[in-house]
Amino acid sequence: MKSEYSPESFTHPGLTLREKLAELEMGPKEFAVRTGKPEKTITAILNCQSAITPDMAVKFENVLNIPAHFWLNYQQKYNEAVAKQNFKQAITEAVEWAKSFPYPDMAKLFGLPATRKIEEKAEYLLKFFSFSSHKAWENYYYEEKLKLAFRISLKHTKEAHSVSAWLRQGDLLSKEIEAPEYNQSKFKTALKKFKSLMARHPDDFFTKLQNYCLDAGVKTVFTPCLPKAPISGCTRWINDTPLIQLSGRYRRNDIFWFTFFHEAGHILLHGKKDIFLESENHKDKDEKKEREADKFAADWLLKEEEEMEIVSRDELTDEDILEFAKKFNTHPAVIVGRLQHRKLIEFNEGTEYIKKVELW
Repeated sequence: MKSEYSPESFTHPGLTLREKLAELEMGPKEFAVRTGKPEKTITAILNCQSAITPDMAVKFENVLNIPAHFWLNYQQKYNEAVAKQNFKQAITEAVEWAKSFPYPDMAKLFGLPATRKIEEKAEYLLKFFSFSSHKAWENYYYEEKLKLAFRISLKHTKEAHSVSAWLRQGDLLSKEIEAPEYNQSKFKTALKKFKSLMARHPDDFFTKLQNYCLDAGVKTVFTPCLPKAPISGCTRWINDTPLIQLSGRYRRNDIFWFTFFHEAGHILLHGKKDIFLESENHKDKDEKKEREADKFAADWLLKEEEEMEIVSRDELTDEDILEFAKKFNTHPAVIVGRLQHRKLIEFNEGTEYIKKVELW
């Protein structure tokens, strides 16, 4: 009789049971009667088609004089070996799926282990997403099987793999942050703080922004863009906590702050059930809600009447831009960006007022 488990052989404990019964010259029917178990159950175990339960193990001990823990440990090791073998198969099946991710960039930016082996990439990607198979990834990101937590489908989004990786990194970063209960009144009050911070744009602006948001129960994280995933920002609710994820795309402070206020607008204007993804490649946008968030952001950066006052000047000097920025509590880059957007000045004009946003 075998007394040790060989993980390479994946031996089912039923084979050991068969050997022991042969040694005792005891058939399955007699053993079934002695243990009080159905003969079909014993036959299934002997044929490696069923598992030995704790109840069976105790009964086997009484009949065979082999400790119950022997059978249970044997069964557990076999189950674990089979599970590992199944996971290896899942990794093999995920190889083609893994090729669609910008893995070197994810390793550099998100801290995944560096490797050139595609099987290892597939394994690390499954762990990164916390999925047991690439089919589970598809169910989550394509089929919306978990609607209460993720009301978006990336099925018709270009480069869905890169987009999902960017979103997942935001999820992981948010889990590292402890946040108080969301307080809408506090978040509304904080808008003035956000605007003053935007107007000053100090070197530690992002840390201050995170703290102001967190005080109101809003998590804010930074995740750099991945190749082929041109995302400026995203807003979603994880359980009852709003999350703002920003990429710092374009690396301009005027665009960064517009994106932030846009996402804040989604939190204050729209419901918890949707996810708002500011990406050129995502086609399933609610255009009405996006326009509302755009207006919300534009008003907080520079109101329409303030803009009209600025453009009414026949000629704007550098002193005028600085004076208006101070008067309207905004940043000179916002005024320049607005004038560029309205095509009143060229995109290479006023760039000295634009600050680079470099968070990594």
